[in-house]
Amino acid sequence: MSASSESMSYLRELVYRRSAIVLEADKHYLFDSRLTPVAREIGLDSIDALVQRMQREPAAPLLRRVVEAMTTNETLFFRDLHPFEALKSRLVPDVLAARATQRSLRIWCAASSTGQEPYSIAMTLREGFPELTHWDVQIIATDINAAVLERAREGKYRQLEVNRGLPAQLLLKYFDRGNAEWQVKQSIREMVTFRELNLLDAWNIGPQDIVFLRNVLIYFDIATKRQILGRLRHTLRHDGFLLLGGAETTTNLDDGYASVRVGKGVYYQLKPVSEIAPPPAA
Repeated sequence: MSASSESMSYLRELVYRRSAIVLEADKHYLFDSRLTPVAREIGLDSIDALVQRMQREPAAPLLRRVVEAMTTNETLFFRDLHPFEALKSRLVPDVLAARATQRSLRIWCAASSTGQEPYSIAMTLREGFPELTHWDVQIIATDINAAVLERAREGKYRQLEVNRGLPAQLLLKYFDRGNAEWQVKQSIREMVTFRELNLLDAWNIGPQDIVFLRNVLIYFDIATKRQILGRLRHTLRHDGFLLLGGAETTTNLDDGYASVRVGKGVYYQLKPVSEIAPPPAA
């Protein structure tokens, strides 16, 4: 069901315009695998026919469905592990000390997909910091894809999904076994608020102590990366922490961040304004 070059161009431009995700011209297999089911579900026999329907009837629901199908939702529990080790050994203890009077902790998990990352954060907090039961703790998890957010809210995962990265003791402690799935216990689900959010739109989530923006920037072009990192400087508290994916960095994108190594991982903090280099002259 391979699409024509004209349809591919239309789809790449649509995805970029709606999500800022850059899909290279050689990614035919992604369009074939993700959009063929969408076409068949609405009674069409090709991706070209799907594009023609979208061009003829530019209804928002269909365009949104296509864009959601093309967003990457690869995730797993405790992905890469090092960020969660840093969360437990350095980040949360520092926030506990800094917010001892307010007793407030705010964590934003952007591009949360089906929920494994924010639930990993919640389990880390529950395991390592019992004193937080007396704090005002908010974990906000956002994603552009409404369908994966619905799955995340349910917190139900197949055996293969819980086998990926989740320690057995945490599975038994924080999940209930169903017929064919495991469900995150309600006490952990209640720690996370899932919200639909496109990073290109207004965020309106308030100041954050810790931000997980992992494996997101790699899908954007340089201009969009700079835009997001620049906006994030107004969301992250002055002593807050930013966590990126292993293949991501702020270097050569935004001089407002300083990288700090902890163990085998890296996190970022805001530099004082006096240390930020001015932008180059036009």
